[in-house]
Parts: sequence; C-alpha cells; structure tokens
Amino acid sequence: MLLDTTALNQQRNFFDGHADIWLFGYGSLIWKADFAYLERQPAYITGWARRFWQGSHDHRGTPDSPGRVATLIRAQGAVCHGMAYRITPDVLAPLDVREKNGYLREKVPLTFLGQPDKAPPPQATAEGLIYLATDDNPAFLGDAPLTDIAQQIAQAHGPSGSNKAYLLNLAQALRELGIDDAHVYSLEEQVRRL
Repeated sequence: MLLDTTALNQQRNFFDGHADIWLFGYGSLIWKADFAYLERQPAYITGWARRFWQGSHDHRGTPDSPGRVATLIRAQGAVCHGMAYRITPDVLAPLDVREKNGYLREKVPLTFLGQPDKAPPPQATAEGLIYLATDDNPAFLGDAPLTDIAQQIAQAHGPSGSNKAYLLNLAQALRELGIDDAHVYSLEEQVRRL
C-alpha cells in the first residue's frame, strides 16, 4: 500500500536556515545519485542495520506485486555503511517525492570515512538526514525467510525497473566501497540462483 509522505517530510526540516546539509544514502542513493550535490563522502551510521523489509509499490514493484527495497532497523552495535552527500536544502523537495512511499526524514549522526586516495575530511562527524521507513508505515513488509525475500525481489518490476537490478546495483556499489553486508550479499546470491 502506498503512503505518500511528501507533505509530511516537507514539515520535517531539521536543518532550517542551513546553507547545506548532509544526506546519508544506504540503498539506491549510494549508486543512483540523480540529484545535484556539492560533495560526497563514504560514511557510516551506528545502531542501524540495512534490511530489504520495505515494500516498493511505486518504483521497483506495483501495488499488486510490490518489490522489496532497503530500509534501516535499529540494531545495537550494528554499523551501516553508505554514501553521504552534502546538498543544498532545495534538493530535498525532489528527494521527498522519490522517497515518498513510507519514508520519513530523520536526523542521525554520520561518521565520514574519507576517500582512499585523500586525507580524512577535517570534520570526521556531522549530523545528517536519512530517509527511514519504519515498521508503522503501510508499505513495511518486515522480515521473512531469505528465500521468500529473494523470490519476491526476483519477480518484482516497477516503473523504475526490476527489483533484481536494484539489489544487484546495491551489492556492486557496496563492493566498490569495500563494505561487507551479509544481508545484501546473501540476498544477491539467492536471487542469482533463481
């Protein structure tokens, strides 16, 4: 079920008056940054784990056959790696539309890793935004056996393309960052077998 959170997110402006803000991508925002940004840095957040528990009825699936896309769940001691983008506030409006199916803006502390061939950034941490789909939104699908999640991903297709491509692109992007993500790689292996 689609829940359009666009208007709600536009009220959740945690960085009002800032000239720029950091946005943390942990799913398609890692490999599909189709928005203007001032800078990008590999980064991570703690206390969160990436899971394919959010339904996609509008991008990687349909209302009748939803796909599964990444969200975050609280997990003590977990570290979720991704990509942080320094953006101007006007970039948020189109991102609110892109992430409208149950995702809400939330504020989180980010830790930057820097680029392999460059010195670490002078500010190693900052507050930033994530788009988070929690278990109380109607599109949340939750946990399921890995084989069932993989089957759903392998079959789903929506206006933005196949759900399988979303998973494979994310796995590739994480590998390029040198990130080990057992959940994503296990799903990738299962989907490739189907």
